Amino acid sequence: MDDERNHDAGNPDGGSRAASSQRPGPSRREVIAAGLGSALLMGAGPAQPEKRTMMTRPIPRTGEQLPVIGLGTWQTFNVGPAQKERAPLRDVLKRFLEKGGRVIDSSPMYDRAELVVGELLEGLGQSRTPFLASKVWTMGRAEGEQQMNTSVQRMGRGRMDLMQVHNLVDVNTHLATLRQWQQAGRIRYVGVTHYLPSAFEQMEKLVRQEALDFVQLPYSIIQRDAEARLLPACADQGVAVLVMSPFEQGGLFEKVRGKPLPPWAADFDCTSWAQFFLKFILGHPAVTCPIPATSNPKHLEDNLKAGFGRLPDEKTRAKMVKHLGL
Repeated sequence: MDDERNHDAGNPDGGSRAASSQRPGPSRREVIAAGLGSALLMGAGPAQPEKRTMMTRPIPRTGEQLPVIGLGTWQTFNVGPAQKERAPLRDVLKRFLEKGGRVIDSSPMYDRAELVVGELLEGLGQSRTPFLASKVWTMGRAEGEQQMNTSVQRMGRGRMDLMQVHNLVDVNTHLATLRQWQQAGRIRYVGVTHYLPSAFEQMEKLVRQEALDFVQLPYSIIQRDAEARLLPACADQGVAVLVMSPFEQGGLFEKVRGKPLPPWAADFDCTSWAQFFLKFILGHPAVTCPIPATSNPKHLEDNLKAGFGRLPDEKTRAKMVKHLGL
């Protein structure tokens, strides 16, 4: 499977940007090579010793620490049972867990992704290790409970750490159910998601009025609407933040195609454009964990490196935006 132009959690929720309709973008391999090569040729400075464990951030409600780079499953994990389709994904999950990743996010909207994740984790003997997150995406209490029960069994083999109301669909109904499930110990955390900035006002109200544990939202170096009110609200109210679309469905790689990684990226231990984009996101203190998706083990390892070493401060983040002409 080639996910070089659909390399993140993307825009699964609107259903209007299928991979086949997108203008061809750059090869992820080309972008990584350009970044690494330029850093070497331009004297980016000595590499920092790699820490043995990925940095973590706490879930504000409980203090539980989560590794800062997660894994999305939209498109990439929607495959059949064939070995040739599943082998790269098995490798992705294996390396993800070995390198210290934990957060794996999916949805019943992603067709077979939940089932594939569950079966592969079971095959690896790792059903209990990850922090599993899925969503409810339907109308009505009974339908929601049925869908969530299916997700828990398919993906979590009987457990689920986080359940989120997908795109705020019938949000009040499902939040009431999720509260009951949480109190009964059937799930550990409750959250909401939306893929559109136009929903940020409603999400902010929920953040301030409901005792949410998580919000999942789109945020990137070029999509910074969440910085105005929603991210500050999450920080104020102690709500953890998962970030979808960190690479803008691969569009960020198109913007830097053929461009060298700036030598000052070494100042925050960055050696590729993927790390550049992810470290920008992690430079915001309200963010808990971006969740890029990939079926390519090499891309996964590149993404995970963003969770090690230094992060850019606010001044550097502004410099990063300016460097891309945004």
